[in-house]
Amino acid sequence: MNLIEELTWRGMVQDVMPGTAEQLKKEMTTAYIGFDPTSDSLHIGSLVPILLLVHLQRSGHRPIALIGGATGMVGDPSGKNEERNLLDEKTLEKNLAGIRSQLEKYIDFDQSRKNGALMVNNYDWFKEMSFISFLRDVGKHVTVNYMMAKDSVKKRIEGETGISYTEFAYQLMQGYDFYWLYKNLDCKLQMGGSDQWGNITTGTELIRRKAGGEAFAFTCPLITKSDGGKFGKTEKGNVWLDAEKTSPYQFYQFWLNATDADAAKWIRIFTFLTREEIEHINKQHDQKPEDRFLQKRLADEVTIFVHGKEEYGKAIETTEKLFNNQSAAADTLSIEDLETMEGVVKFDFSKQKIKEGTDVVSFLAESGIFPSKGEARKMVQNGGISINRKKVDSLQLTVDSSLLLHQKYLLVQKGRKNYYLVKVD
Repeated sequence: MNLIEELTWRGMVQDVMPGTAEQLKKEMTTAYIGFDPTSDSLHIGSLVPILLLVHLQRSGHRPIALIGGATGMVGDPSGKNEERNLLDEKTLEKNLAGIRSQLEKYIDFDQSRKNGALMVNNYDWFKEMSFISFLRDVGKHVTVNYMMAKDSVKKRIEGETGISYTEFAYQLMQGYDFYWLYKNLDCKLQMGGSDQWGNITTGTELIRRKAGGEAFAFTCPLITKSDGGKFGKTEKGNVWLDAEKTSPYQFYQFWLNATDADAAKWIRIFTFLTREEIEHINKQHDQKPEDRFLQKRLADEVTIFVHGKEEYGKAIETTEKLFNNQSAAADTLSIEDLETMEGVVKFDFSKQKIKEGTDVVSFLAESGIFPSKGEARKMVQNGGISINRKKVDSLQLTVDSSLLLHQKYLLVQKGRKNYYLVKVD
């Protein structure tokens, strides 16, 4: 398989250094991508670099996943308007362990394979390096003029917050990562998001100047949404790969609710379906767009890849209980149906307050479904709240024992797709 051609039709290539395609055709090539350990889980924005490594390995090349244990203590200025908080060692170690376990689900690290993947932590080669050694062995090879010409640096210098020396030096640290991997693991290629192009080319420049070698690079476009919104964000925040942070049901719903334009683009990027299969799916979708065939197939493929078939099955089961046969009364849902719904946010509420009866706005705020009575009132007035599949059309509704399902539950829907199960104890 020609890797660059494959990734290009999928929309996963933006900048390519001359000679990269030829290098990949010539021999098995070792290539790396860095992962920033700002959390103990990656989110769906990290799926693109993960998929790049998977495609690379499937093409017969050797992937390296670099966890930025050292650079994570500094912070990358690329794409950021201000300096972020630096991580302490204990938090960093927890984050590193979480990311390692996630990457092992998607990439084959079996060293008996010729192209078995490697995982490295740049803290291992930075921890013994003194500041003087870094300036002498790394800093002298790259001019300040070269570093200041990078877009990520220029934007910060010209902005209101400026840039600290810590972040300014980040590109030297990332450049040294590439140099170290080149010298020690014969790594000749770095991949990453398009916002990393400046940092990546600093690495190729360092390899040229310090080792007299040649290295290569390509980047993928940053994923966007057709409506201008930020990819991977919902009203609840990031969509995480960790099932504890974002349930498989919520994960599935994110992809299922993609617009037609986004789904048509994302199915090429986030699945391994062939060009012919995707063309066929698009034709089926165009014939009957109301069935959302494109979104369903996208959600199926990505959820199975990230969470496996068993968790995908649970996500489908919950989706069917909540969304199929919406006209049926909520009391047709059994106790088991309600208790085993995966991914539905669950709250407890005072039995005494329900017994006495409470107004719907107070119930929605005090249960935790809304952060304030003002927001709850506004949503009810706009017709965006249903309790037990019946729309709440009055602020005067009293939530009391007569509404309970099985004398214990209330199923609340906020908007089109947010469900909450309130358990009365």
